[in-house]
Amino acid sequence: MTNWLHDCSGLAAGTPAVLVTVATTQGSCPRETGAAMLVTADQQFDTIGGGHLEMRACDIARGMLTDATGAAGRKRRLERFPLGPGLGQCCGGVVHLAFESLDPAALAAIEVLRRRRHAKQESWRLVPLDEDKPFVLLDRQGRVIGAEPGYALPLVELDAPCRVVRDASGERWLVAPCLPWRAHLVLFGAGHVGTAIVHALAELPCHITWVDEREELFPSTVPANVQIEATDTPEMIADTAAPGSTFLVLTHSHALDQRLSEHILRRPYFPGRDWFGLIGSLTKRRQFEHRLAERGINAQRLQDMVCPIGLPGVTGKAPAVIAASVVAQLLQVWEAQERANTALPEQELARARAGA
Repeated sequence: MTNWLHDCSGLAAGTPAVLVTVATTQGSCPRETGAAMLVTADQQFDTIGGGHLEMRACDIARGMLTDATGAAGRKRRLERFPLGPGLGQCCGGVVHLAFESLDPAALAAIEVLRRRRHAKQESWRLVPLDEDKPFVLLDRQGRVIGAEPGYALPLVELDAPCRVVRDASGERWLVAPCLPWRAHLVLFGAGHVGTAIVHALAELPCHITWVDEREELFPSTVPANVQIEATDTPEMIADTAAPGSTFLVLTHSHALDQRLSEHILRRPYFPGRDWFGLIGSLTKRRQFEHRLAERGINAQRLQDMVCPIGLPGVTGKAPAVIAASVVAQLLQVWEAQERANTALPEQELARARAGA
C-alpha cells in the first residue's frame, strides 16, 4: 500500500509532516512491513495499525515536528516497540518504526515517486536513518534516479520487502520499495453495481479501468486509482488490456455482456494470473456457455468464466451488498496471485541451486 504518496501530494504547501513507516516486524503485528502513515500537527493520514502503537507513533511524530521551544526537532529516527510488554497489545510481536520529517526537497522527491508509480515504474527509497542526508531513489536496475548523491550507498537486494540494512560503516538505512499496484481491474459497466464496486475499491491497492459507452453515467470526480474509458468500442479495451488483468463484466445489455465475454475468453490465457467475472444467475451462465460454445469457445475456457460473481452465501441484491461481496472475492483472487508471483522466483532459485 502506498496511499501516503497521494496524501503527500495533497498537503498544503509548507505543511510540516512526518512519514511513519513499518520498517521491520517480528512475530504477530497489526500491519505488514512497508505500511505507512503521514502525520501533521493536527491530522493523520492512513494507518500503521494497532491503536496504542499508532497513538504512540503520532506522539513521537508530532514531537519531531517541533520541540517545546518551537525549534526544529530531529529529522529521522528508528524506534523499537514491543507490543506486549511495552504497549499492552495482544499481538505480542515487535515493530520497528522509521520516522522521517519531510522537508520541501523530500516532498519533491516523493512527487517523483508518485509519478513513477502512476506510470507503473518500480522505485525504491534508500533512507539514511542515522544522518540527515537526503534519501535516494533507485530504479529496478539499481540506478540512482536524479542527481548522484555524492556519498556511498549500501548494497541492497531490491527483490526483498521493506527492511533496515547497515552499510559498510555500520550506519542504518531504510530500504522501502514503492511499486506499482499489480492488480488491474477492467470493469465494464457504469451502472449502480459498477459504481458501488468502484467506490468500494477506492482505498485498495489496485488500478481500475472503468469502461462504458454512456459517458454521462460517469461521475465528475473519481478515486485516484480509477481511469475512465468512455468508448463506443469496449471490445477493444478487452482485447488490448495487459496480460494478467482482471475482468468484471456487468453492463446494461446482455448482448454486450456476451460480446465482451467472447473477447475476454479469446485472449491468451495465463493460468493463475487471469480472472474473469460476469454478473448474472446460473441461468444466464448456462445460456452464455451454450452461445459461446457455438461461437468456438472451448469448454475449458468456459469453465474459467466466474458467474455468478461474489462470495458464496451472500445473497443480497442491493448494489452495495453485491459490491462488498465482489470486492471480497477480488481480494482473495489478487492475494492468491500475489502469493503465486512471490513463490515463482523462489522456485526458480531452488531449481537453479539444484542444478548447480
